[in-house]
Amino acid sequence: MEQKNFKRTLITTALPYANGPVHIGHLAGVYVPADIYARFLRLRGEDVVMIGGSDEHGVPITIKARKEGVTPQDIVDRYHAIIKDSFEELGISFDIYSRTTSDIHSATASEFFRHLYDHGQFIEKTSMQLYDEEAHQFLADRYVTGECPNCHQPGAYGDQCEKCGSSLNATDLINPRSAITGAVPVMRETRHWYLPLDRWQSHLEHWILDGHKEWKSNVYGQCKSWLDLGLQPRAVSRDLDWGVPVPVEGADGKVLYVWFDAPIGYISNTKELLPDSWQTWWKDPETRIINFIGKDNIVFHCIVFPAMLSAYGDGFQLPDNVPANEFLNLEGDKISTSRNWAVWLHEYLRDFEGKQDVLRYVLTANAPETKDNDFTWRDFQARNNSELVAILGNFVNRAMVLTHKYFDGVVPPVTTLEEVDRELIAEIARLKEEMTAALETFHFREALRLAMDMARAGNKYLQETEPWKVVKTDIDRTGTILNIALQTCANLSIAFAPFLPFMSEKLLRMLGGTTITWDMLGCFDLIPAGARIKPAELLFEKIDDDAIQAQIDRLARIKEENQKAAWKPEPQAPDLDFDTFMKADLRVGTVLECERVPKADKLLRFLIDDGMSRRTIVSGIAKHYDPADLVGKQVVFIANLPPRRLKGIESQGMILSAENPDGSLVVISPSAPAAPGAQVK
Repeated sequence: MEQKNFKRTLITTALPYANGPVHIGHLAGVYVPADIYARFLRLRGEDVVMIGGSDEHGVPITIKARKEGVTPQDIVDRYHAIIKDSFEELGISFDIYSRTTSDIHSATASEFFRHLYDHGQFIEKTSMQLYDEEAHQFLADRYVTGECPNCHQPGAYGDQCEKCGSSLNATDLINPRSAITGAVPVMRETRHWYLPLDRWQSHLEHWILDGHKEWKSNVYGQCKSWLDLGLQPRAVSRDLDWGVPVPVEGADGKVLYVWFDAPIGYISNTKELLPDSWQTWWKDPETRIINFIGKDNIVFHCIVFPAMLSAYGDGFQLPDNVPANEFLNLEGDKISTSRNWAVWLHEYLRDFEGKQDVLRYVLTANAPETKDNDFTWRDFQARNNSELVAILGNFVNRAMVLTHKYFDGVVPPVTTLEEVDRELIAEIARLKEEMTAALETFHFREALRLAMDMARAGNKYLQETEPWKVVKTDIDRTGTILNIALQTCANLSIAFAPFLPFMSEKLLRMLGGTTITWDMLGCFDLIPAGARIKPAELLFEKIDDDAIQAQIDRLARIKEENQKAAWKPEPQAPDLDFDTFMKADLRVGTVLECERVPKADKLLRFLIDDGMSRRTIVSGIAKHYDPADLVGKQVVFIANLPPRRLKGIESQGMILSAENPDGSLVVISPSAPAAPGAQVK
């Protein structure tokens, strides 16, 4: 595609559902990359606006409200505040972060629908949908659960099976049930409005497949797959009591479908921010629109929303790029809100106070730009300690401490540049050029690596020039070295500004600077000779093992809770005739002795008083019990099993135990003392 010059850039970020806080998957996929790009453009002096907001409609919100016994508005008010505050604390620099329950959004979304309706851009269709006769309402997809038709997992939702990941329709489920009342739903006829995406098939093919080959391969490929399959009409309304009401007669009880409603939030939030000039940001061909999203939103932002804008007409511009990231996993497992398997931003900010930039750094360094990636707490610790502390922080600290030690904190002048000085200056210039190209093309992980290479170059420079030795014989040369080192520090405050804004501001203050621009990066006269720098402060501190272990232990507890919650009894064994069952002689015995079997991690040897004699039984429960705790305990055992040798010991029966959801075993005992040898009937 031919490169076009734009006067301004409108950045939008996917609207997070306000039914819970945001987690590191959201941050790595959308918000940190968007903020990096916005900060980069601002440093270049470009006209840029970054728009965000909470998506406050949709079924997940109504489900959470129903579970908690509160209103949907209560839910969105709570989580909108948490999300907005935590974004601000992390330094996500929205020009506005609003919400889709605002009056201006309701008016904008209603007008958008009505405009398309009045211009014949919808088709009306009747269809059969599931209806709960007890709740007297149609069931949206998440209000239906049942058996997945693909993997046959029970508890699949009407839109997706969380086990196998299949996209579903509620009518696909086997044995569907209402999530509201548990009743078996019936089919009833309902009427809805649909946006005929097929009308825009050729338009979108030309716009995407011919006009945006520069898009990331994952985005371009997913769009091509949808277009190759052929676009179909998509419902823009649904039967629900929470959302923007459909603004036409005869639409009582119907609201705008959230996929139609939510992206209009970008427009309404821009209107809220810029009521007099919002159209410039949406309808002027000299505005570049960039949508930052996760890969699960590619279709909506590359096909559905552009079709909506095209159907509306009136000059609405389509996005110039949609740099979607892949997914971030957590400790080898998919991040899941429903399973609480996540690192929540507001909790991170509480547990790691003052370490916003550490999270920003790790999420960018490990960003899932081309494939799914994994966040681990050990990697988080290692990157902080071995990169932020040992490379970036170490260089800045050495440069500033040595300046205070040898020159009382006054920036010394440059006398004569040597080859090693010129090599560093050239290296910073080269890295700037590569960083700029990486940032312009949304390769933020690579750009961050290049910024850290600047700090590596600074450390290498100090090691090669050794000012702590040179000072003994040549104070002027020492001054030149430290001037170059301090100018490198100033360059680092610029290079890292899009990524680590808090560190950048702190470093700039320490150096006595005030304003930075991207054009200043690569300059080595940023701090004038004779200026006084402030005392050195640590930019980063090591994170100890205890802090990391606390997070790992938390996840272990969550995993255990999830295993218990997901546990279901094994299917019942085939029917057994009564006579066969009666052949098993179940008895009560008292444990006289219990000890571990040598060289067998799982086995315990029991000596049992069975009321007639004593018998030895070997049981595989050693990992679940201390032998001393079992002495004197009564157990139920099968007495008439043929003897069997285990680790050289003859076992004369089988002790019965039950297996818990976590895999632990519990020995079966009578609820009250019984005579040894008593039969279980």
